[in-house]
Amino acid sequence: MSKVYVFDHPLIQHKTAILRDKATTTKDFRQLVTEIATLMTYEATRDLPLREVEVETPLEKCTLKMLDGEDIAIVPILRAGLGFVDGMLSLVPNAKVGFIGMYRDPETHAPVEYYCKLPDDIEKRWAFVVDPMLATGGSAVDAINAVKARGGKKITFMCIIAAPEGIEVLQKAHPDVDIYIAAKDRQLNDHAYILPGLGDAGDRIYGTK
Repeated sequence: MSKVYVFDHPLIQHKTAILRDKATTTKDFRQLVTEIATLMTYEATRDLPLREVEVETPLEKCTLKMLDGEDIAIVPILRAGLGFVDGMLSLVPNAKVGFIGMYRDPETHAPVEYYCKLPDDIEKRWAFVVDPMLATGGSAVDAINAVKARGGKKITFMCIIAAPEGIEVLQKAHPDVDIYIAAKDRQLNDHAYILPGLGDAGDRIYGTK
């Protein structure tokens, strides 16, 4: 079974609390998502492989550790997942970026895929599928299905707020995919929105209603 990591870092908790506030402006909301994504990426990449290299400082040569390549793919679920990309690239600037477009059917709440473009070498990369919210879990499951269908093997899912229902669905469908979240909320309401949540993340990032 996959592992679920809930971040308890004070900065992540603080910024997530501001993110939830309905009075937070679009500009501030967008910036907060970027900052939270950066902080989460710092921890989620803890297991990146390292290799020893020889470096010459101004004083002497020494053996140090550097990343053994930066074979990462950031795969946002459109459109809200785009809010993660800049923050993650600030730490892993050589990562490639793929895109999976999905929308939620207003009647069934089921995800509908309309676009998928991934790096050609996705099978060699550690893919981080990202979306601010994990509600029913349907979009996350289908997005990871799409990555696997195109050769992706090592996959991590990362979001800011998750509902217990979504976590359960994702773990059942993809027990090999670890989940990183900033906050685990109480439940979904009758319209499949997370409670207490923060509303529609895409609308709040881009100022649409």
